[in-house]
Amino acid sequence: MRLSGSWQSVWDDRILEWMRENEGTGTPKEVHDSGLVRVSRTQVGRRMKKLAENGLLTHVGNGAYVITDEGKAYLDEEYDAEEGVYINGSGPTEPSTSADAETNDV
Repeated sequence: MRLSGSWQSVWDDRILEWMRENEGTGTPKEVHDSGLVRVSRTQVGRRMKKLAENGLLTHVGNGAYVITDEGKAYLDEEYDAEEGVYINGSGPTEPSTSADAETNDV
C-alpha cells in the first residue's frame, strides 16, 4: 500500500505513474493531453508543482518536470510521502565520509 501524504490529491498517483511510464519526464500539457488525468491543464500544473515541493518530482525549467528517486520509490511502496522517508531502510545509503574511516592510532 502506498503511503500518501495528507497534502496529496487523488490525481497525484496518476501523474507520477504517467511520468514513470514516459521516460520520467513531462510537462503539465503532456500529462493533461494524455487523457489519464481528467482535470484542467492548470490543475495538473498545480499538482506537479506540489509534487515537486514535496520531493517526488523535480522542476527542470520551461514547465518540464522529472520524477525523482523518491517519486519512483513512492510508486513502488517504498517511500512515505507524508513523513518524507524511505520505508524499512529501502532508500539509498549514504556513502561513508572520510572522517568515518579515520582511526586515532598513534
